[in-house]
Amino acid sequence: MKKSSIYVHIPFCDIKCNYCDFYVQINHSKYDLLLDSLKKEIQYFSDRYKDKSTFHTIYFGGGTPSLVEPEYIDKIITTLKSRFIFDAHVEITLETNPDTVDEIKLRELKSIGINRLSIGVQSFNDDDLEFLTRNHSGKQAAECIDIAAKSGYGNINIDLIFSIPGQALETWKDNLAVALTLPIQNISAYSLILEPGTSLYYNVKHGFSSLRSIEHDAESYEYLIDTLVRNNFVQYEVSNFAKPGFECIHNLNYWYHVNYLGFGPSAHSLWNDKRWNNFSNITRYIEAVKSVQHGIKSEEFLNPTELYNERIYLGLRSRGIDLNLFKQDFNISLLSSEEKFVNELLKSGFVIVDNNFLKLTKKGYLLCDEICEQLMV
Repeated sequence: MKKSSIYVHIPFCDIKCNYCDFYVQINHSKYDLLLDSLKKEIQYFSDRYKDKSTFHTIYFGGGTPSLVEPEYIDKIITTLKSRFIFDAHVEITLETNPDTVDEIKLRELKSIGINRLSIGVQSFNDDDLEFLTRNHSGKQAAECIDIAAKSGYGNINIDLIFSIPGQALETWKDNLAVALTLPIQNISAYSLILEPGTSLYYNVKHGFSSLRSIEHDAESYEYLIDTLVRNNFVQYEVSNFAKPGFECIHNLNYWYHVNYLGFGPSAHSLWNDKRWNNFSNITRYIEAVKSVQHGIKSEEFLNPTELYNERIYLGLRSRGIDLNLFKQDFNISLLSSEEKFVNELLKSGFVIVDNNFLKLTKKGYLLCDEICEQLMV
């Protein structure tokens, strides 16, 4: 039986950070209604998919899932486990902000099954955090990680952002130095991206702030790769690094195009060649679930071209493109059909062919999007 994943979106936040384009809800008045809707939606999809797969990851994202009480998360996990078949070693991740948990809450979350934390640190530098409108300090972030480890979590990820306006390269180096002193197993590091609709986007477009240069961004990223690899982290995706054996299974499933079901407002799902997404509005979502037992806003079937392009993009972002599987699925030898371009990439050191996988090198990761664009149709 195939293995699959489940994503649950908890949209509640205390504030919306200036760079964030995820669906969040500052008003928590629909707290109980959301839980009821999630249970109904889980039941609806379990009736259709529970016998088609074993699920081996659950990921609570947001928003700030750690804002809600452990009992709230427990009710969702209990509902999921009563409706779906799960692997005995299911990975259950909860996104966490440092200012929303203490030792008591972390231990309660662990007792209900959370075995992986993803902590939204973003930076250990208070000036960076103030710019990003985060609610915690660098000291709080480090303390949260230590407390989590002492509470029994042996699989901790932290999110970090580089190329923040005003962030010097030395500040970024200091961030990584602090991270490497802490009991973490995974680091997700992202360049600050300007997303339309965010307050940061408005500020940059109106000249109130400016992003770092492409050269600064590249230098920060190269330092990230070199530093983490030198400290025994494996780069298993363009933005993710882990100690061996601690790669995030849930994220890998996205890159490997594994089936997943998403519950909650704005959640996305993929099953075989069908993709659908829920309403990105808590009121519309709750109303839809009340009416038809699910929150789907739109759905589509991926055509062969879309599947081809996703295989290129998702493969190169992670472990590489399995050339044998690619030929089997699309009846195309990628090395032959793109011979001239691939040879240029090989000669320039942007890619390697390893064990019949076409993989990006460190140099290639810097141009990941550009390389993917050239290979896609």
